[in-house]
Amino acid sequence: MSDLEVQVPTAFDPFADANAEDAGAGAGTKEYVHIRVQQRNGRKSLTTVQGIKKEYSYTKILKDLKKEFCCNGTVVQDSELGQVIQLQGDQRKNVSTFLIQAGLVKKDNIKIHGF
Repeated sequence: MSDLEVQVPTAFDPFADANAEDAGAGAGTKEYVHIRVQQRNGRKSLTTVQGIKKEYSYTKILKDLKKEFCCNGTVVQDSELGQVIQLQGDQRKNVSTFLIQAGLVKKDNIKIHGF
């Protein structure tokens, strides 16, 4: 009754391998641009665009988007997300085609969220 080995379980992270692969191989290649719609009051909605590379001028992109889609918008500084472009109305499809045609983002790197 004296030779019993006790194994204490250690903390196991099942996603450690996946996180290591993402950090090593694809750092910067899977930078997604997220386009979301948020419902305001009634029929009003708001489109947010986040994840555009920091090397681009957000104000110039916003100016072109506003002129192209005849809507108002602003650039908001968020503590977690960085700079986020907000546009009035549901402009998800319009923004995605604009970003692809302008050459700012590849089609594979755009994620459209909402409804």
